[in-house]
Amino acid sequence: MEQNETIRIHTDFIKLDSLLKLAGLCATGGEAKIRIGDGEVSVNGEVCTQRGKKLRAGDSVTIDGKTVDVAGG
Repeated sequence: MEQNETIRIHTDFIKLDSLLKLAGLCATGGEAKIRIGDGEVSVNGEVCTQRGKKLRAGDSVTIDGKTVDVAGG
């Protein structure tokens, strides 16, 4: 079983497109925008098409079978 990666944030939230870039799941903001818009990204198990979605500690994001958990700092 693959272990989830954890991204620690030191702010109240991080936007979905920024998290995808920070975690290395998308190379650019443009790629993140397209993949989110195409419904390829899930937040907490549900497809999310809002690239500005605010993610907080406890949220998880999945793309290409890889999951990243958001943790508070």
